[in-house]
Amino acid sequence: MSNTLPPIKVFAGTASRYLGESICKELGIELGKMNRERFADGEFEVSFEESIRGAEVYLVQSTFPNSDNLMELLLMIDAAKRASAASVNAVVPYFGWARQDRKDKPRVSIAAKLVADLMSTAGINRLVTMDLHADQIQGFFNVPVDHLYASSIFIPYIESLHLKDMVIASPDVGGAKRANSYAKYFDVPLVLCHKTRAKANVVEKMTVIGDVKDKNVVLIDDIVDTAGTITKAADLLLNYGATSVRALCSHAVMSDPATERVKNCGISEIIFTDSIPYIRENDKATILPVAKLFADTIRRIHNNQSISSQYLLK
Repeated sequence: MSNTLPPIKVFAGTASRYLGESICKELGIELGKMNRERFADGEFEVSFEESIRGAEVYLVQSTFPNSDNLMELLLMIDAAKRASAASVNAVVPYFGWARQDRKDKPRVSIAAKLVADLMSTAGINRLVTMDLHADQIQGFFNVPVDHLYASSIFIPYIESLHLKDMVIASPDVGGAKRANSYAKYFDVPLVLCHKTRAKANVVEKMTVIGDVKDKNVVLIDDIVDTAGTITKAADLLLNYGATSVRALCSHAVMSDPATERVKNCGISEIIFTDSIPYIRENDKATILPVAKLFADTIRRIHNNQSISSQYLLK
């Protein structure tokens, strides 16, 4: 029996190919060759164009809308399993469908659990993801979940701004734990924006809890979809006397009319990771790469090393 570790092979889905290429560059390997063929009725098939027998396979694909991205990942997992890969690891920087993580009213689905079951049934041995919408989603899986945090990317950027009189804020009470971690790290006050919704993606009313007068505010959130909450919070904080408002948001879902809302509000800068490709023209947007974070994690997993040492916040 050989003690040699199996080779690493990284493949990327169509929507996350840019990220797969960047991860491979960090790892010093070539991105694996795949083919996706679409049929006339919209169905498609995926195939590996090289042998993966006995390899440690990493499949990079964020599952943002539309559903083709999720389906492509599931087919990649199934194909890798059937091609005798030693292990099949899903690298999902943005885990979609995560906002439906519990029954908040009668007769609704729990989509995050369903997606977890689909990935498990398809055959993953491990999930590597970042800034889940709810931490408890890790418990939906019966395989190891490496839950990374964008704080290791955002904190150095915040420090580079040298903001005076900084305050950390959450655009809603649900994000208070996440924002509080940043506030404790920087030893600055925490401010909360309390919102009520008329319906999904529609904010009815918002109030500020805490003092932001003459402060430079940094809003912390995980997902920006239509940008209704984050822009309303930014304008409200400025009305309460804030000197400036920036936003750190892990995943740039940015559904229309999000970009226009960001451009037209008082927010001075919105900082995303590239877990989801954001290609709209927006002078206020700053995109920070996640490839090194995921490459380091893949390398540590492969060498059976701890990954917790790279977390700045948890």
